[in-house]
Amino acid sequence: MTLFLPCAAGVEGFLADEVHRLTGLAGDDLLVGRAGVLLRAGWDQALRLNLHSRLAQRVLVQVAHGPYRNEADLYELAHGVAWETWFQARQRFKVELTAQHSPLKSLNFATLKVKDAVVDRFRERAGTRPDVDTQRPDVRLHAHLGPAEATLYVDTSGEPLFKRGWREDKGEAPLKETLAAAMLAASGWDAEVPLYDPFCGSGTIAIEAAQLACRIAPGSRRRFGFERLLPFEASAWTQLKAEAEQMQRPSPVPIHGSDVAFRMVDFANRNAERAGVAGMVQFRGGDALQRLPPVQEPGVMLVNPPYGERIESAGFAGRSQAGRERAQTDEAGDFFAALAAHWKKNYAGWTAYVLTPDLKLPTRMRLKESRRVPMWNGPIECRLFRFDMVAGSARVRGGHA
Repeated sequence: MTLFLPCAAGVEGFLADEVHRLTGLAGDDLLVGRAGVLLRAGWDQALRLNLHSRLAQRVLVQVAHGPYRNEADLYELAHGVAWETWFQARQRFKVELTAQHSPLKSLNFATLKVKDAVVDRFRERAGTRPDVDTQRPDVRLHAHLGPAEATLYVDTSGEPLFKRGWREDKGEAPLKETLAAAMLAASGWDAEVPLYDPFCGSGTIAIEAAQLACRIAPGSRRRFGFERLLPFEASAWTQLKAEAEQMQRPSPVPIHGSDVAFRMVDFANRNAERAGVAGMVQFRGGDALQRLPPVQEPGVMLVNPPYGERIESAGFAGRSQAGRERAQTDEAGDFFAALAAHWKKNYAGWTAYVLTPDLKLPTRMRLKESRRVPMWNGPIECRLFRFDMVAGSARVRGGHA
């Protein structure tokens, strides 16, 4: 089969590396595309990718691809797919459509034509038709329209893969698990040194790291769309999950998180319990500008810091009302300069990776980054900056100013 695994922009290369590790595919069988990777693989590998991929948003099976100029062409393309080999007429389905530079004026009408083609195909062959359910469908179908060609997919994932099944407690602007995994991949962290998130919120980065260190499959605590598709065989899936469980181990390194809001620390602890890593990651309360390293040996800090009004909640201790009313840029500059000074004084030997949409963050921190990785948080363009901390100086390793 031809599979497409969409991902956040900027993560394609990391996803291709992950797919290679999980499947062994390479060369023409594994191609990096825009916002995803394309591969030739079997049904068992589709299940394995759903279970083990930390970076993919979905695992889609391509079932049709061809040129189109109007809605009638889309209807013919969809009508030619043997949908009856994928699901039954008694099941409910949903069509989700995306487009890039499509000449069609109404994407809603295009979606309707694909839906009509599926329904008509079933009615002609089985004498009955499946119903549409946009809220809780049994089966999700995807259509993507380019400028001149359309592609149709069957979704084997169901809910997006960032929904691991353990994060029930969350705060404002939570980081998606797939983006936390992308930060880990970009940092190269491989569970050989301690990891610490001083702005942990509901614990996403630390928990994702703990599952990675413990070799817990990210999909081990959720259900998937393929379980409702006709090719699904429960015995093969049970064996695949059993093999994944046998790979698990205790974390070989300490993993810590802290947050100034004790409510968020409670959330993080409950999420860690559901994720199966409660004993492998420790969460504490505390101001990021005052917390000392949680362990003696240097490690990696992986950080998605607050911005704008959220900076105040990060715990700038002793801030006066007048200080809170400063311009946002001054607030950010003061906060991050203080954070960098704290890190230089207390975190010598540590490496900090900071994800931010603020391209001027190194200036605010009065540090020189040693690496910057483009990464998108949904529609927001960000950078993952690397800072190598040296005590009492704004210089980084290697002598760069």
